[in-house]
Amino acid sequence: MTGFSAGISEAGRVSPEDVEFCATDESGPIALADLFPRFAPLEVDLGSGAGSFLIALAAAFPERNFLGVERLLHRVRRTCRGAARADLRNVRVLRREIADAVHSRLPAESVAVFHLLFPDPWPKRRHHPRRLINDFFLRAAWSALEKEGELWVMTDDRDYFEQARKLAASHPFQEAAWLERPGYPRTDFERRFTAEGRAVCRLRLRKVTP
Repeated sequence: MTGFSAGISEAGRVSPEDVEFCATDESGPIALADLFPRFAPLEVDLGSGAGSFLIALAAAFPERNFLGVERLLHRVRRTCRGAARADLRNVRVLRREIADAVHSRLPAESVAVFHLLFPDPWPKRRHHPRRLINDFFLRAAWSALEKEGELWVMTDDRDYFEQARKLAASHPFQEAAWLERPGYPRTDFERRFTAEGRAVCRLRLRKVTP
């Protein structure tokens, strides 16, 4: 079986309903076979929004599987429609808070790459505790990453970037040079910030197994 459900054949087209993953069991990690019947390296777009980056990434790397995590229903639905229009069989979307999805729904050692691109920086100091990148998130991401899996982060907020680097240094991650990956799409935020002349900070973290 190559589709997302028994209702999709090799000749059939993907529908929006096929793209959103609706779990019947909320008690633990999702079985990867329930997400993608075809085994392939899994990449996860954390905070996938309306899906433009996720869809472009899946189209550029058809040999891989891609999961978007997004909490807002209207954005999930837009992603599902876009993936269906492109007839992408390697895209699924999970409607969930990011931290909860990484901690509770992704199996241990299942993810090749996490993409965390332009998360809300919560720039006011009193709001810093709301930032996604914290010790809890980094522990959960480390657990979900496969051996030598990677977490890729982009932000235009220098303070958030430095905070993330400092936190990551206290966890079993190794900072690596940013990889210029051929075919890697640019997000809407990256294009906008670059056009405005704003610097984009990039952080690539590789899981280290003790």
